[in-house]
Amino acid sequence: MSGHNKWSTIKQKKGKNDAARAKVFTKIGRELIVAIKTGGSADPNVNSKLRDTIAKAKAANVPNDNIERIIKKAANDSDSTNYEAVTYEGYGPCGIAVIVEALTDNRNRTAGEVRHYFDKFGGNMGTQGCVGFMFQRKGVLVIEREELEKDEDAVMTDALEVGAADFEADDDIFTIYTEPDDFGAVRDDLEKLGYTFVSAEIEMVPDTYTKIEDEDAAVKMQKMLDMFEDNDDIQNVWHNWDF
Repeated sequence: MSGHNKWSTIKQKKGKNDAARAKVFTKIGRELIVAIKTGGSADPNVNSKLRDTIAKAKAANVPNDNIERIIKKAANDSDSTNYEAVTYEGYGPCGIAVIVEALTDNRNRTAGEVRHYFDKFGGNMGTQGCVGFMFQRKGVLVIEREELEKDEDAVMTDALEVGAADFEADDDIFTIYTEPDDFGAVRDDLEKLGYTFVSAEIEMVPDTYTKIEDEDAAVKMQKMLDMFEDNDDIQNVWHNWDF
């Protein structure tokens, strides 16, 4: 995701009302539960997936009390719900490539809802792999420029020295890319150097971006993304819309 695109998305999410932020907390809570169940431990020093999800939660401003409560609940196995990770792919208006990642306890329900959102706003849900080849899975760490005293060269040097694969500077942010397997180590080393992140997670990054020139189609695309975001089962939506 280009720096400008990524920062626009972050600001949009941070600017949402309390109800929308609570929904984000709920989704990340579900990720924490799954990370513990699949990783077999509630200790982030042992469970790397849990450690990554905690970092994502902190970047999203989920309160520490919430994180600790969810971890304790999952560790005690008081939540017996079994969530399944499912990925859907399709096209939005004007051929925008879309990947939807969900954690659901009812695969049929979620598939029907995702298909409905695609259809309602001029897109269509495709088969597995129909757009996935247009994306690469990468670790993405975003740092806000105004929060730093260091200049661009210093940040880039720090990032590359701890193992980052690429670095991108924008007017408002620095974006650091890693290989997926290196993400946790790079993030931890940068935190030790005093960096904090406005976003820190493994993402599906598009190889190229597509603009929507038609205003009505752009409105439909945004409404479709809003519907995805509003669904509790849907954890992440990746796309190549250059908005």
